[in-house]
Amino acid sequence: MAEPDRWLRAGIVGRPHGLDGSFHVALPVPALLEAGMAVRVGERTLRVERLAGHARGPIMRLQRCAERADAEALRGQEIFVQRESAPELEEDEWWAEDLEGCAVRDGDEEVGVVCKLLELPSCEVLEVQRAAGGRALLVPLISDAVRDVDLARGVIDIDLRFLGER
Repeated sequence: MAEPDRWLRAGIVGRPHGLDGSFHVALPVPALLEAGMAVRVGERTLRVERLAGHARGPIMRLQRCAERADAEALRGQEIFVQRESAPELEEDEWWAEDLEGCAVRDGDEEVGVVCKLLELPSCEVLEVQRAAGGRALLVPLISDAVRDVDLARGVIDIDLRFLGER
């Protein structure tokens, strides 16, 4: 398993594409994928030999993956890139790995924990498992809903009133 402090998820090996070992990348993070870079798939670190398609539907081939059967053998495995290879983020941007596991609060009130970041058509949202149980809370990553993200403390302050939860 990739160490979360060194590696970022860039996608998942999807179904094969053609006969040359290429495959579709499911759930891609386009900013993290480029031809020639080293990626980690399972326990192997391999170089990206081909990156085609488009940002939301990339097609990739890795070194030592020359046949359709090679791509099929990797299917379902996560693709990781070294954090050092990632582009610099803008202010108020975060990698999903850095947000997952953060405590979510509304001021002094405990709300829950971020279990994952979802990408919806209109914006990205935090899926928060509530401390009291029950259905998950979806929090859009917009300034009206999220007051502050403190990664050093692992705390995200949200506005439940804006979300219609009060």
